[in-house]
Amino acid sequence: MSFLCSWSGGKDSCYAMHIAAKQGHEPVVLLNVLNEYGDRSRSHGIPKEILEAQASAMKLPIYFFESTWTDYERLYIENLKVLTGTYNLKSAVFGDIDIQSHRDWEEKVSNAAGLKAMLPIWQQSRKQLVLDMIDHGIEALIVSCNNTLGSDFLGRNIDRQLIKDLEVLGVDACGENGEYHTLVVNAPLFRERLDVRVVGKEISSNYNFARLRLG
Repeated sequence: MSFLCSWSGGKDSCYAMHIAAKQGHEPVVLLNVLNEYGDRSRSHGIPKEILEAQASAMKLPIYFFESTWTDYERLYIENLKVLTGTYNLKSAVFGDIDIQSHRDWEEKVSNAAGLKAMLPIWQQSRKQLVLDMIDHGIEALIVSCNNTLGSDFLGRNIDRQLIKDLEVLGVDACGENGEYHTLVVNAPLFRERLDVRVVGKEISSNYNFARLRLG
């Protein structure tokens, strides 16, 4: 089936798309929600130009819309409907793992647009998923995190040492509870690796964000 990928720029959505493609489905467009200013992603705080670079590396179009959290669901459905018609989509792929309320929402918005919600990594072991991502060549770095981790974790690569360090702190290896978010800089679906650098750090609402620069 031709599918849209709900693209955060991070490891989970990337790996979900990787698995869906391996299963024989065809990715045709990425969808990302920006903040109301239109300069970075609503969820991960990733600059728009870096998200565009990821899409370019995969030779896929990426579609953006701007939203506050208040208007998020309504605008998500509206834009899903537009993309379904434009690209003749059959399904939407999401990278959630085991939080049922997230799956319920994804199925709701997909159904509203006449799409089947696909969650290729659903109910798999969180830690094993991260290990599998590493083994499959997905390179990602932490671009935002909570204060349990702190700003020193910004810019760290997702590797086996990181998993050990997270476990020492009692933090979920996959960050599924929002402990941290990532940016993928290379993956099997990428034609080239992205050169992304952390050039600063900032705190907003008790959450740490990396200031990123492409190239």
